[in-house]
Amino acid sequence: MIMEKITQGDDLTQSQNLIQTNIAKLKELFPEAVAEGKIDFNVLQELLGNEVEQGDEYYRFTWAGKAQARREAHKPSTGTLRPAKDESVDWDNTQNLYIEGDNLEVLKLLQKSYAGKIKMIYIDPPYNTGKDFVYKDNYKDNLKNYLELTGEVDGDGNRLTTNSESDGRFHSNWLNMIFPRLQLARNLLTNDGAIFISIDDNEVENLIKISNEVFGEENMLANIVWQHSIQPKGYSGKFSVHHNYTLAYAKSQDFELNSLERTDEHNKSYGNPDNDPKGLWRTGDVRNALYRPNLIYDIVTPSGRIISPPENGWRWSKETVQNKISSGEIVFSNDESRIIRKIYLSTVDGRTPETIWFGKDAGTTRDAAKELKELFEGRTPFDTPKPSTLILKLLELINCNNGDIILDFFSGSGTTAHAIFHSSVQKEIKLRHIQVQLPEETDRNSNAYEMGFKTIPDIGKERIRRAAKKIAAENPDKAKDLDLGFKVFKLDTSNIKAWDGSTENLEQTLFDAQDNIKPERNEEDVLYEILLKYGLDLTLPIEEKTIAGKKVFSVGYGALFLCLANGVTREVAEGIGKWKEELRPETCRVIFKDSGFGTEKTADVEKTNALQTLKRFGIEEVKSI
Repeated sequence: MIMEKITQGDDLTQSQNLIQTNIAKLKELFPEAVAEGKIDFNVLQELLGNEVEQGDEYYRFTWAGKAQARREAHKPSTGTLRPAKDESVDWDNTQNLYIEGDNLEVLKLLQKSYAGKIKMIYIDPPYNTGKDFVYKDNYKDNLKNYLELTGEVDGDGNRLTTNSESDGRFHSNWLNMIFPRLQLARNLLTNDGAIFISIDDNEVENLIKISNEVFGEENMLANIVWQHSIQPKGYSGKFSVHHNYTLAYAKSQDFELNSLERTDEHNKSYGNPDNDPKGLWRTGDVRNALYRPNLIYDIVTPSGRIISPPENGWRWSKETVQNKISSGEIVFSNDESRIIRKIYLSTVDGRTPETIWFGKDAGTTRDAAKELKELFEGRTPFDTPKPSTLILKLLELINCNNGDIILDFFSGSGTTAHAIFHSSVQKEIKLRHIQVQLPEETDRNSNAYEMGFKTIPDIGKERIRRAAKKIAAENPDKAKDLDLGFKVFKLDTSNIKAWDGSTENLEQTLFDAQDNIKPERNEEDVLYEILLKYGLDLTLPIEEKTIAGKKVFSVGYGALFLCLANGVTREVAEGIGKWKEELRPETCRVIFKDSGFGTEKTADVEKTNALQTLKRFGIEEVKSI
């Protein structure tokens, strides 16, 4: 038994390798089509028979750069997320996350820890109006590109820019931005989860096509029209636009759409003119919508009068109609010339969601601005917020339970987090949320900049803090049991020199091999990178102990032990083993710093001693970095 060192290219140095994941899925379905980790397309084609499209002319949606964008979604990231405790709220207890960084890289990094665990995603991406920002990905090294654009390293003059309509690839640029992000987002959804995407007229047609491809046309739930503003009449020339869209897609057919609560307004068509003991009722249709020859028959009334069938036939078979007559669900008019179907209010379970949402119910942009003003002393630090009532209505469509996670990776002003706090109070359930936002700088002439907010995340984090305090103050009894905090993480290069994928400073990397951890990084930076790369939840409980004078972390009640100290001895390993016996985890891993075992002469002996000691406690997976 030897201690394995995690080196560059290892699965634990990068995010999920989705290409290898897909090959594994294919191998499970068609083992004969995979040989030595490669796909034999000739065999695969034989297995699929005639269901392979080979011609050039067939129905598909494509644009300039699509293939490259697809490849980017499958390219692993070597980056990490560094904790920022001082910007967080209730760090030790919260299970909510706020992540600053390019959402393409962040979505890659979340693949191992959160694949198949997100119940609902809501995003409000750039609409491609010709004025809003579109992040132009650098597919050669997207993480490096992100750091350049955010001013963290010297760049080549790259800037965040608007996507001008004068650009020859105006629509393609936007599609190349959204396509890989949607592909990665789908992987994160639970099988019974759903995604909601806000958009306007500029790209709604393209977004429907691209979403049909990513999520499957059969999984489109609706194109919801939202009345975002109620403007006065009198506009001339062009139409006054009062709406946006929200596209709704399920991950799979396992999704179940919630029926909504009924109000007096929805029940006003029900009455009881005949004092029916079964209560309030309304009339329903007895005709069939489509022609069915087997449903063409006469109905005989109690007095013997014959009622001829409608053009397409009746809604049910003759036997079913007779049963409904016997039960009183179908009755006849006084002169027996008409059939009346009764739909009783007592049998109606909620109401079916509609595809048009009016501002009085879902809120408007004016309501959104008012909401921000109430939190920020009468000023609005964000120009285009969504009202929390819109997100609340979307949450009503999902059957959420305690612990379900809601993700927004274009989080902007933090409306989604605000809405989740509201929903958790109203329904008395504990929802979790993950917010992701690029640290885009605010305009120097904006309200936000004057108010001290230098970036969009500065606005979002402060909005969430203030919203949590307001909700807690207004609901002291309910809020005390809710999670109103969040952990802040920031996207960065790997904390481990040999893991960051860089080949620019190979000579320096060789000199640094003795201590792989970058000097400006600390133990907790490395700890959370290990969690990400191992696929562990970033909010797992973490305990710290000093064993034989060395700091040791326990993650998830002993699922992982990490010690990055120098001078590690057998006594440290002994202490970890005893701690593991106390916690009794189902699986246990231990990670040390490779240079933490003393001098070159003694290191091998100390590693062997540590391994043998841990093995006595049933710990087989021991690695070094």
